Amino acid sequence: MVFKRLLGSLGVGGPTVDTVLDPGPVRPGGTLAGQVHLKGGKADFDIEHITLELIARVEAEHAEGESEGVVAFDRFTVGGGFRLAEGEERSVPFRVTLPWETPITELYGQALGIVLGVRTELSVAGGKDKGDLDPLTVGPLPAQEAILEAFGRLGFGFRSADLEYGRIGGTGQQLPFYQEIELTPSPRYAHQANEIEVTFLANPAGLEVVLEADKRGGLFSGGQDALTRFTVGHQDARDWTAEVEGWIRRLVEHRASYGPHGAYGNGDPYAGHGHGGHYGHGGHHDDHRRSGPGMGTAVAAGAAGLAAGVVGGMVADEVVDEVGDFFEGDEEDEG
Repeated sequence: MVFKRLLGSLGVGGPTVDTVLDPGPVRPGGTLAGQVHLKGGKADFDIEHITLELIARVEAEHAEGESEGVVAFDRFTVGGGFRLAEGEERSVPFRVTLPWETPITELYGQALGIVLGVRTELSVAGGKDKGDLDPLTVGPLPAQEAILEAFGRLGFGFRSADLEYGRIGGTGQQLPFYQEIELTPSPRYAHQANEIEVTFLANPAGLEVVLEADKRGGLFSGGQDALTRFTVGHQDARDWTAEVEGWIRRLVEHRASYGPHGAYGNGDPYAGHGHGGHYGHGGHHDDHRRSGPGMGTAVAAGAAGLAAGVVGGMVADEVVDEVGDFFEGDEEDEG
């Protein structure tokens, strides 16, 4: 699906731009390739720059509640420095590298409800406009897929996924937001946790895997959240089912007080918290708290695996439509 429009700031008769991405999902840290197709207007135009901007729909928590907005998380100049003649058609190929922390938008071909886009900006002598918008589909890295597959084999199901504005203290996070994948607990752990949240922070060497359990409270105590963190390599060969089960046990069995000096995974400090807070949000990077449930679910999977099928919420086509609706609305707000 391609969202095209005339370059409004140049007026009627200006050039048009249509960016077409190569088919198929890309991976975090991988190559995004395609073509920017230009068509000249009713006069010659000097094309100064063709820029691709990666944008994401992100949730943010603040004192007044929760809101959503668009965050640009990378930009690439892929062409420019030429004159586009009246009515001329020209294609500019590009190959750019995605950030390692780019969120995943699908698992086994099923959309997770994450909205990413590639926005093409054309800078022309005397004007500039965001002329084209395309949905970006990102599949998991092998280690991410293996870990999520292990959760599925252990009986965990997919609940939802969202992007949260803020930073996770004590990690190597680079982007201004992070992805949470919320899982329903398997029957074995249902009495100990309401849900498990998984965050992947990828880098060239491997993954930081941050797990959070929204723990159930006892008769005389309220629920509390527990967190832990693990590091894996991209090429690690492990018994992932056993590995992930060990992570879960370590997470949910931490019943000691989660004060400011508690243990964080590999020995890093973190603070216990309740819902309503946020990791590093608002510039308080020592505030190790996360938000509660995120946006609606796109895929619901049972004990057979995380991607057993589309059961409730938005189906994949609706998610694709939402990319256009959301970002086109954003463009209208901008100008």
